[in-house]
Amino acid sequence: MLKTTPFHPRTAALCASYAWRRWAGYVVASSYGLSHEHEYHAIRSAAALLDISPLCKYLVRGKDAARLLDRVVPRDVAHAEVGRVLYTPWCDAAGKVLDDGTIARLDDALFRMTSADPGLRWLEDNALGLDVEIEDATDSIAALALQGPASRAILQEVCSKDLGALKYFRTTAAELRGAPVTISRTGYTGDLGFEVWVDAPDALAVWDALIQAGTPYGIAPAGMLALDMARIEAGLMLIDVDYISARKALIPQQTSTPFELGLGWAVNLDKENFVGKRALVEAAKRGPAWRFMGVEIEWESLEELYADVKLAPQVPAAVWRTSVPLYTDGDQVGYATSGGWSPLLKRYIALAHIESSHAAPGTRLEMEVTVEHRRMHATACVVRRPFFDPERKRA
Repeated sequence: MLKTTPFHPRTAALCASYAWRRWAGYVVASSYGLSHEHEYHAIRSAAALLDISPLCKYLVRGKDAARLLDRVVPRDVAHAEVGRVLYTPWCDAAGKVLDDGTIARLDDALFRMTSADPGLRWLEDNALGLDVEIEDATDSIAALALQGPASRAILQEVCSKDLGALKYFRTTAAELRGAPVTISRTGYTGDLGFEVWVDAPDALAVWDALIQAGTPYGIAPAGMLALDMARIEAGLMLIDVDYISARKALIPQQTSTPFELGLGWAVNLDKENFVGKRALVEAAKRGPAWRFMGVEIEWESLEELYADVKLAPQVPAAVWRTSVPLYTDGDQVGYATSGGWSPLLKRYIALAHIESSHAAPGTRLEMEVTVEHRRMHATACVVRRPFFDPERKRA
């Protein structure tokens, strides 16, 4: 049976579209309105409030908490100061990515780890012999993402702390209209934004406070369709869509190393042993066979394909999540995994895995598109991720 988040009494009342979807065993809104366009534009021009409670959340505490996390992820956790948030992948013994998420150091011996897939057993298996306690806090901690140019101003209206001093990928304890919360300057939209972590009983009070404070700024609740477009513009990958977890892969070709996903910067091969280190050392020597890149479909090429059947060009109204082949000279050299029309950039963009020899920015490829029920090839150009990277995100 699908569960509801602590914010469901508010999100259900607002969801005029009745468009719901599953996320990690919970039901969440795909869009609140009949179209997600207003919600998307709120992310980019005002502020949007997103229920991200279905994220798996684990509290790791104890004398050896940092040792455990250093054992399971390739980033250097032990040297992260209190208040730091680390984005990281983690791998199996073969160096293939199992999942990705964040680790927030809340105290010297207390960390909060988030993941897309359940990871309690993985943490417990690797905690053998360590003085550490692992708590699955997925249901007990609710979470909201407040994202957009006005997010700081809105949050400051109701927050007890000066958020102007909160740096990118840092977290702080605070109170929101009397409710104890943890606020992190993080998000999945590639824009200025914050995530608010609150005990489930206080969830509705926090939602109401943010909506009340944000109404003069144009705040809007946003669903997964709007978030999907924003995260693609930000060049951010999604498990089960842009890569397959090594835990779920049916054949070796479905797995990826962090280097093939553009996450080599998050792998510290100089630190002590961690799961997958030996395999990752070898993978680093070989170099990645694939690169995770962006592609832009050239409008003129798309226009010509539709003109041949006497139609105006058509672009998807929402993000697609399918494997779409990429070619050069008739040979397939990659595949796009998710993409769509960016309302902000006015470009047709996609995320893609491309063979390294064809993945240099500026390389021209062809992407398969369907025009009037026929498979055609449109010209596409390889570009670096992210597509959208505003200064305000880090400022």
